[in-house]
Amino acid sequence: MKTITSKFIALALLPAALIALTSCSSTEPQAEPTVTTHTTAVYEPGVPGGVLIETFKESATVTAIDPATRNVTLVKTDGTKASFIAGPEVANFAQIEVGDQVKATVTDKVLLFVPKPGESAADQAAAAVALAPLGEKPGGAMAESMQFTAKVTAVSLWHHTATLQLPDGSSKTFKVRPDVELTKDNVGTEVVIRTTEAVAISVEKP
Repeated sequence: MKTITSKFIALALLPAALIALTSCSSTEPQAEPTVTTHTTAVYEPGVPGGVLIETFKESATVTAIDPATRNVTLVKTDGTKASFIAGPEVANFAQIEVGDQVKATVTDKVLLFVPKPGESAADQAAAAVALAPLGEKPGGAMAESMQFTAKVTAVSLWHHTATLQLPDGSSKTFKVRPDVELTKDNVGTEVVIRTTEAVAISVEKP
């Protein structure tokens, strides 16, 4: 799975849908950020698929604000500095103050299962956004989910891997759990993959 390092900058701590911050400049990274991570895997022995949940947490401190340009400077826990512009959609921009702590939690959930004969699983996508009320510190949460079907195009009994063809035509090879039986008959099997990504942001007093 991806690390929060890229998310932390790409989302500017707050997704555009939440407070519409866009990056304007940043210093060169000095070290890998200190990130709190937690991984949970749930599956039934012998049954293909399961659920993998990864949670990443990181925080930064507001060190400078320019009301005229709506520029906000953040310093992460590893000392990396980055500047962002808060767009006009940031109704709560005036509530941000130097010293505020910006905290981001990203949760990635992947569910994978093989449909039973006759069971259909249509591809789909959905999104939801919740914002902080006017007058409060900027923040909120956003969740996006997507479900798609992939097909097993090849298996390696020696390496115990399966190659899946994704909807966009690309192929990726995955390690299959040792407790799951893998045979050449698995080629052609359809696999449903459901992904959910949730981002929660808060701006708090230190």
